[in-house]
Amino acid sequence: MIDADIGLPMDGTVTPICGIALRVDPGPHPLEMDHADAIAAHWMQEHAANPALYNGRLILQRQMQFVDGEVRAVGHEASFAAFLWWRRQRSLAGAGHLFGYPVLVSGDGALIAVEMSRHTANPGQVYFAAGSLDPSDVVDGRCDLRGNMRREVLEETGLDLDDADADGVMYASYRPYKLTLLRIYRFREPAKELLARIDHFAQTAAEQEIASAIAIRSADRNAHRYGAAMLPILDWYFATGT
Repeated sequence: MIDADIGLPMDGTVTPICGIALRVDPGPHPLEMDHADAIAAHWMQEHAANPALYNGRLILQRQMQFVDGEVRAVGHEASFAAFLWWRRQRSLAGAGHLFGYPVLVSGDGALIAVEMSRHTANPGQVYFAAGSLDPSDVVDGRCDLRGNMRREVLEETGLDLDDADADGVMYASYRPYKLTLLRIYRFREPAKELLARIDHFAQTAAEQEIASAIAIRSADRNAHRYGAAMLPILDWYFATGT
């Protein structure tokens, strides 16, 4: 069972961690089995409102813990429909969402984020290029978080994390039932050049997931329509000068 108090601050405070262990157990997520009819009915509504949505597979957590500086989690495969239904529930009981956030930093110190296209599940929101863990990220029963982050950034922006310098420390940011694991990746190019590269890539991509690239230079929470997971990271980054 997911416990709301996993040992991390519940307000999204950014906390350094020393390791991760993200196990994936066989079989569907218990939430999906217990609420199959409600999930199917909700998906019909969501898909009718936005036919571009795709009911793919992702890794949804059953357990999340923070023990001795290490994030430990147990997940199962689940449908995107199950995830959408779960995140609409007020209590968010029965599951948890864990995802990687590659914090892209330009050579002149700006954070590089993207605004999502209208046809996506989060239209108009601004956040770092990222996506849920999915079955392709599972290697020998464990989630390859770094591989997930590299793939998502490459698919959404055309940038390759292998071309950036990764900070040695990883961090966690927790809000009830939602756990963000982040690492800073520093590119040598200035923000203007990175934005131009991303915008060109987005305009020519077969699947146009993003509307534009954004350079963030302050912690002003009202500057853009930020996703909730972005807010504590902005506060932390610009307060510490990381």
